[in-house]
Amino acid sequence: MKKLLLASTSTLFGESYLDYLLKELESFFATTDTITFIPYARPSGITHDAYTATVQKAFSKINKKVIGLHSYNNPIKGITEAKAIFTGGGNTFMLVHQLYEQNLMQILKEKIETGTPYLGTSAGSNIAGISMQNTNDMPIVYPKSFKTLGLVNFNINAHYMDPNPNSTHNGETRETRIKEFHCFNNTPVVGLREGSYIQVNNQEIKLFGKETARIFLPNQKSYESKSFSF
Repeated sequence: MKKLLLASTSTLFGESYLDYLLKELESFFATTDTITFIPYARPSGITHDAYTATVQKAFSKINKKVIGLHSYNNPIKGITEAKAIFTGGGNTFMLVHQLYEQNLMQILKEKIETGTPYLGTSAGSNIAGISMQNTNDMPIVYPKSFKTLGLVNFNINAHYMDPNPNSTHNGETRETRIKEFHCFNNTPVVGLREGSYIQVNNQEIKLFGKETARIFLPNQKSYESKSFSF
């Protein structure tokens, strides 16, 4: 029984960290008062302690305690003892590198697949897919593998942005990059816009938020949808 909440972002423009999700998270984590936080993505190079403090400040608003996984001498024990898990955003290459370095990828997958509630934002949502190959991040480190948790049978492109017809930027769009991915891969890709999040209850998948998702399949024209299964 999988219970996942996969968000494009942790913070909407002009709001505080996780504010737009807190009401949902109060219900999502109703069965526990303690959440184990995986801080390995380190946005802007923030320390694990500082990142965990930011998360604790947000979750204190709904009376939840946060334990940083880095505080365990044995992180494998930290995962196996977790009542609920949150992986925050940042650099997906760094996150995946650390999960493999600490021998956590398979253990984390098994823990979540046996029913432990899992929240991901940005990079933390990216790793719920089959691979991390649709991240927007720079490869600042080289992970052992691009293969990730495979909790869903598609990849997520978090922070998906539509082409701006008035932009003077001549670089590739997100859609162009995903088309390049599909020259070599068959994995479906869900472009997840800001403020949108996916809930997974076992095999049931639902999209929440005001925006539709952009769906990409190999050899097909991309399309908008509020629901999807592959």
